[in-house]
Amino acid sequence: MLALALLLAGGAATGCGGRATTHHKPGTSHEQASGGVGTLLTATDATGHRLREVPAEGAPEVQLTVRPDSEDGWNLQLAVTNYRFTPDSTGGAALPGAGHAHLELDGRKLARLYGPWYHLPAAQVPEGTHTLTVRLYADDHTAWAVAGKPVEGTAQLTATASGQPGGHSHGDTPPPGQTPPPGQTPAPEQADRTVTITVRDGKVSPAPARTELRRGERVALRVTSDRADTLHVHGYDKELALPAGQEATLILTADRTGLFEVETHESSLVLTQLLVR
Repeated sequence: MLALALLLAGGAATGCGGRATTHHKPGTSHEQASGGVGTLLTATDATGHRLREVPAEGAPEVQLTVRPDSEDGWNLQLAVTNYRFTPDSTGGAALPGAGHAHLELDGRKLARLYGPWYHLPAAQVPEGTHTLTVRLYADDHTAWAVAGKPVEGTAQLTATASGQPGGHSHGDTPPPGQTPPPGQTPAPEQADRTVTITVRDGKVSPAPARTELRRGERVALRVTSDRADTLHVHGYDKELALPAGQEATLILTADRTGLFEVETHESSLVLTQLLVR
């Protein structure tokens, strides 16, 4: 009995051991959590996520297409094969052909993607020619890989001096022949409500609460984080890159009723809840 107790205690202390993530969902098996799908490699992708090797036959594939948006920035389309997006199980066990994607600009992460379409604002792309990369991940945040290489797709994108694709202008840019008065800048996009949030040392200030809105109102989420992260509005599938130490603003039209959480991806912090009536 004593030997059995020591054996059980040792197993509990070891836990999931080689598990690639520290937060899989309750109810998943030990085999799933420890890498039972494919082969968990010691190698990592460029962002430090371990690779999960699967055979080439039936492996996930992704192609990236970039199209200029008629109003602002670009619309990105991810054409995937042998793969499905599973936003509801992110953080769970790695399941075959499922998960999410990361979007990178010249190797810098911009957003986590939960579907085949994403709008990239022109304000997030400096002037010049850039490389966009989308990489497929499992729910446990390991990167799907074939022959030791991550499953990803790339595309080229060129931004003009105005930050627009093909010289297209924003609505807040003065028309030709008109310039703002000296000392003034173009007026920012208007919102009915503004929520200002600060994230520092893993804490949210003010403490997360509900922000009540009427359907059709526009809310501006102004967030300053002391570390680089990504803001995500659940239900609306809106994301915003949060540069470290800089304020970033997402303006959202509350055109759906319900309760929607606003959180950060990397630090998994709830910033506020949008209650739309």
